[in-house]
Amino acid sequence: MKNKNAKQNMKFSKIQKHIPVIIIACAVVITGAILFFSSDDVDKVKVSRDALVSEFTGAYVEDIEPNGNIVEMDMTASESEVEIFDGYKTKVWSYNDTVPGPEVRVKLGDTLRLNFNNDLPQETTIHFHGVRVPNAMDGVPGVTQDPIKPGESFVYEFTPKDAGTFWFHPHVRTSEQVERGLFGTLIVEDDVDQKYSQDIVWVIDDWRMTEDRQVYEEFNTPMDLMHDGRWGNVMTVNGKLNEVLDVKPGERIRLRMVNASNARIYMPSFKNLNAKIIAVDGMYVKEVFDFGELELSPGNRIDIDITIPQDADGQVFELVDNFGREEIKLARIEVAGQAVATPEFNFPVNSEVPDWTGASDIEIDKEYRLNARRKTGEGMGMMGGIEWTINDKAYPDYDPYTFKYAEFNTMRFTNESVRLHPMHLHGQFFKVIARDGVPVSEPYFRDTVLVYPNQSVDVALVPLDKGLWVNHCHILEHAAAGMLTAVEVK
Repeated sequence: MKNKNAKQNMKFSKIQKHIPVIIIACAVVITGAILFFSSDDVDKVKVSRDALVSEFTGAYVEDIEPNGNIVEMDMTASESEVEIFDGYKTKVWSYNDTVPGPEVRVKLGDTLRLNFNNDLPQETTIHFHGVRVPNAMDGVPGVTQDPIKPGESFVYEFTPKDAGTFWFHPHVRTSEQVERGLFGTLIVEDDVDQKYSQDIVWVIDDWRMTEDRQVYEEFNTPMDLMHDGRWGNVMTVNGKLNEVLDVKPGERIRLRMVNASNARIYMPSFKNLNAKIIAVDGMYVKEVFDFGELELSPGNRIDIDITIPQDADGQVFELVDNFGREEIKLARIEVAGQAVATPEFNFPVNSEVPDWTGASDIEIDKEYRLNARRKTGEGMGMMGGIEWTINDKAYPDYDPYTFKYAEFNTMRFTNESVRLHPMHLHGQFFKVIARDGVPVSEPYFRDTVLVYPNQSVDVALVPLDKGLWVNHCHILEHAAAGMLTAVEVK
């Protein structure tokens, strides 16, 4: 401290004769500063958009070079029957006669060619949720393609740019078609071989069933539209009531969870089993964290890393949901057999996820106010007399906002309603930077974020995929009632 004071005194003696001039100049500067900045502003570390883009560089690729391998498959959407309840056939709509549809797996760099046939009595499309596809492959009727009519076909072809857990579903009459069983998963495997004992997908869904074990066929009811969407009375994992994963002591499992429900939100966790979240919405996190600390909204995915204890022979670990008032059992892991050596490797993480410290100080480019209003005039009954709006407009009435390609952009979701809204942006990933104006630093990207009633959520993104992309609530009944808009990246 003495050395510091001595240096300061030496400097002071050299400029002593200039003190009057300095005092006058400082007074002018300080007075001007007071006019424009509060004391809080003086303390803030100012960051530029260019600096935030620079920090983002390398977080994920702008494009990918196809490796020349084409994975081609045929997929048909049709009416069929499946056995959800033992001994009973339930009429559903399905992809290739299974619910969920076939698990599609490709390697990073592979090109997927999906020859799709529509054998349904309705128009349909396929949207690949969370996948950065060419805009024409996004599956949104009236925005990126024409709907596929009954009896018609369409070829979806693209090279996924990111490894991860994704899923697909229709984007025509989505609230009905997904509820009837039209959903499946797309897994893009890493080019780095992680030697998990098992790599498993669990698709969680709920169904509204009648007493005779059939899908309740009144869709978009006034109650569902006005409240939190269609919540079912039967919950399944991979289309089964009691899904069981058989493992051995010592195994290391990668478990990929997908929420394919129309509206139900889960807070999943395992009882008495340690598990770490390694990926959110398909993208690796920067730092792993405990499973059970993140909600799983409609459209969300979570990948978890589980090590089965060496002494766990005979134990059962239940997957439970604690989002609601009562705990609900969803599935279970059953351990049996001779213990095996646990595969040892570091958690797969993305160290390039930016912190974006100070990003919440950047001006918000676009605010989306989420609310509802009463419908008037013709057609009131169809949607229960309510419209869900974004900035006082209900789809198809919307004004696309333009985001700047490869630049730092921000948007705010302000929930002015008393209902939950998981907001999903097509074609891009974003990062939450603030909630209710308070900066946060989540160590991962998302494509879907849950906005609670009377809450605001600020997100930031660097768009790397040009085109017109829809931005909507993934409570499917809310989207059906108008809560959908679009952004253009150019």
